[in-house]
Amino acid sequence: MSRRTSREFALQGLFQIDVAKADVREAIEHVLEQEGAEIDPVFVRDLVNGTTKHVDKIDAVLSKHTIGWDLKRMANVDRNVLRMAVYEMLFHEETPTSVVLDEAIDMAKAFSTPDSGKFVNGVLAKIVPEMDGLRGEFAAAQE
Repeated sequence: MSRRTSREFALQGLFQIDVAKADVREAIEHVLEQEGAEIDPVFVRDLVNGTTKHVDKIDAVLSKHTIGWDLKRMANVDRNVLRMAVYEMLFHEETPTSVVLDEAIDMAKAFSTPDSGKFVNGVLAKIVPEMDGLRGEFAAAQE
């Protein structure tokens, strides 16, 4: 099963939730119903559920590092790629940060504007050095 394809499916679900205001469960089921893709449904569900569960805190992190870019006015795909990447870096420490960054940049290039890969890379590069502290903050908030 491809984690790359699973991330793309999760991005589709997050996009539906963000832009079309779809119900989280319905968005997940909709993307999982697509045929012909080798995906990990557990991973897709985790990315979508986890990102949406923590979206307010993730958006606060993003806002801190996107000065001059209001999240609501940001390209929809870029916003959701960034959200999912931050979630994965926070809660999937087993996945190397470099993999999360590469996947996020590739998705932004493939599904958004020509400059989106550079934009996503720039934002995430600012967040990575703070990741250990952010993990502690998120863990403390869940207790």
